[in-house]
Amino acid sequence: MNNILAGINSPDDLKKLNNEQLNALCEEIRSLIIETVSNNGGHLSSNLGVVELSVALALAFDLPKDSIVWDVGHQSYPYKILTGRSDEFKTIRTGGGLSGFPSNTESEYDLFTTGHSSTSVSSALGVAIANQLNGDDSFVVAIIGDGALSGGLAYEGLNNAGRLHKNFIVILNDNNMSISRNVGSMARYLTYIRTKSRYIKIKKNVEYSLEKIPLIGKKTASLLRKSKNAIKKIFYNSTIFDDFGFAYYGPFDGHNVETLKDTLKSAKLINKPVLLHVRTNKGKGYPYAEEAPDIFHGVSAFNVESGLSGEKTQTFSDVFGETLCNLAEKNAKICAITAAMRYGTGLSEFHNKYKNRFFDVGIAEEHAVTFSGGLSVKGLLPVFAVYSTFLQRSYDEIIHDLSLQGSKAVIAIDRAGIVGEDGKTHQGIFDTAFLQSIPNITVYSPSYFCELKAQLKYLVNDVDGLSAIRYSRGKELFKPAGYKNTLDAFSVYGDKNAGIAIVTYGRLFSFAMQACEQLKKQEISIKVIKLNKIIPIDKESVCTALNCKSVFFFEEGVAYGGIGEHFARLLLEKGYAGKYILKAIENPFFKHDTMMNSLKDLGLTDETMVSEIQKFYIERERN
Repeated sequence: MNNILAGINSPDDLKKLNNEQLNALCEEIRSLIIETVSNNGGHLSSNLGVVELSVALALAFDLPKDSIVWDVGHQSYPYKILTGRSDEFKTIRTGGGLSGFPSNTESEYDLFTTGHSSTSVSSALGVAIANQLNGDDSFVVAIIGDGALSGGLAYEGLNNAGRLHKNFIVILNDNNMSISRNVGSMARYLTYIRTKSRYIKIKKNVEYSLEKIPLIGKKTASLLRKSKNAIKKIFYNSTIFDDFGFAYYGPFDGHNVETLKDTLKSAKLINKPVLLHVRTNKGKGYPYAEEAPDIFHGVSAFNVESGLSGEKTQTFSDVFGETLCNLAEKNAKICAITAAMRYGTGLSEFHNKYKNRFFDVGIAEEHAVTFSGGLSVKGLLPVFAVYSTFLQRSYDEIIHDLSLQGSKAVIAIDRAGIVGEDGKTHQGIFDTAFLQSIPNITVYSPSYFCELKAQLKYLVNDVDGLSAIRYSRGKELFKPAGYKNTLDAFSVYGDKNAGIAIVTYGRLFSFAMQACEQLKKQEISIKVIKLNKIIPIDKESVCTALNCKSVFFFEEGVAYGGIGEHFARLLLEKGYAGKYILKAIENPFFKHDTMMNSLKDLGLTDETMVSEIQKFYIERERN
């Protein structure tokens, strides 16, 4: 088999290939993606579904002069391969390797660093307007999935984009949601003929010629346009996109390179915004992914032959889902809400058991929060499960539609802290800082499964008003022998009379206790203050640190506005005169790597805790 991909160093190289070679290239790209994701983990189904579309984009446009903007960006692997990164592709999602999402520091072909949904139309529209103002006639293309159209921001962009005149194309990559098809043979014929470049050229020439006829030309052309639109509405259903001001065409086969290339070239001739509806199959070319596209959407390393990954270990998400089911069995008011993350947040079992109390609102975190407020005012108990990185999208709604109302609701914040290979767009490190500013919110942060169970039960049953529980991605870490969980706002471990204290919460408590044991062997006594309730900070926990000559606060979140900064303020208010060292995340946009490597690089593991305290201990002894 010819290695066509080896000769592709830029999109221009594709334009030298015939159709047979292009189809062979698509299969090579699929094989490379399957092999790489099976080793590194990543997004599989979505990328296998857009191979032909990515090739057609490279053929139809002048890249990178023309701009391609991917929504979310988790389907940009083929695009990366075709834009000079095929040799590096096997490094994707590894430390020092390619990002799993578009990255504007990685390539000139990536205009935006993206990872969140429903943003492409708005950002691409901004680029198109900037091009107009700069006298640049290049094209701007936004690719958005049908799932992303469940996010309100997409419609805000579409609503404004209809005012643009030309050189702006939105591609709707529809791989699941049913959007009304045009009905009948006439509709299919009109779709076919209206997207052929010959038709568009003839149409433009006829209109131009008519308008040149003295006195009656412009009126005749206008009458023909109105008549055409009236006939179109009879045979060809108007879509919401037409109403937004787009010229809508489709749906088209998203796995036919030749058709897609011709359609895209035709769309470039239309003197108004265009929306092309493309139908694709998630997971295409890999049977296991085709049969279960949701399971193979985002995967860890797996065996290509069997489709099986390694042994599955229990995660915080699993424990959350099980616990919520147990609580819902006894409390019929509990409702579970998710924003298109049923599997990721562990709510599959809840969905199966309590269908009438489970609500997947799509990729619409803002709506999820406000919807929760509506449930609450009528006496139901909403529990909104959401990744930390996506919760930040609903900050205003948390303030206005939950906190201000005095509503009882629980936010379950999954993937809190470092998430690893998904990188800078997905790190869950901002929630502690922005939740600090929410009035009357209670936030707990468990370190272990047993704490998650107890704290969630407590928030559901005993805490009035708004509350949240934040927990890490994956499994629990080191647990000291004989550890017992408590619902107390804080706990103290180690030497309670020591002059050195480590203060921390959540997953980092495991590292703190390992550091405590290592330092004890070196005859350095410390105490560990574990915050269970992190918002508001319990004043007694601050008093516990007052008699220490040195306080080290380690935090898996942003330094500015985080828990550690607030703890320092409370210490100062009480007259603390010792040394306070805050080790948190100064630069939140750090590069992707494994979770453990990232924690080490950020100085948040037991190694750094030990070295920092040793350094202080030696200095103190010298003085």
